[in-house]
Amino acid sequence: MKKVIAANPWLFPLPPILVSCQDGGKKPNIITLAWCGVVSSNPVMVQIGIRPSRYSHDLILKSREFVINIPTRKLAWAVDLCGTVSGQKKNKFNLTGLTPAPSIKVRVPSIKECPINLECKLVGTLRFGSHTHFLAQVVAVQVEEKILDENGKPDIKKLDPLAFFPIADQYYSIGKLVGRYGFSKEQ
Repeated sequence: MKKVIAANPWLFPLPPILVSCQDGGKKPNIITLAWCGVVSSNPVMVQIGIRPSRYSHDLILKSREFVINIPTRKLAWAVDLCGTVSGQKKNKFNLTGLTPAPSIKVRVPSIKECPINLECKLVGTLRFGSHTHFLAQVVAVQVEEKILDENGKPDIKKLDPLAFFPIADQYYSIGKLVGRYGFSKEQ
């Protein structure tokens, strides 16, 4: 028997990401987000959702660029910390010990310790309910070679990404492989 409950975002798991942002000469900031996703594959476009009350919201509106940094399981503590402390009051790079690294096509720093960095330029915003959704084109990608397999694809075991279950406020690492795209046709 199923129970009827209040509406909640029961889509999970979600990828917790660290978004770095900066407005001009101000200190760079990091915000943890899980409301994110791919919007288009050609051109490559993504979206991130941020509440207007968050410090990073206006930084991104002003600079019109940001970097999505994909953390590993080893960075779970930094992911959690950057989601619980305001960048308006604390320098999250200093607080976490994460290293701001040069980006290729945006003026916002990437996070050196994250093996994947997606440099993004804002193309528009949409306001839905509690969040502003920042739509952006990915203009450059930096990937640590050590997480790639022999075909240049990410090896999930080497990447060791996180998964977030927002309803339970829990982080998990990714489990075992259960199939590859198209495997159902082989049955």
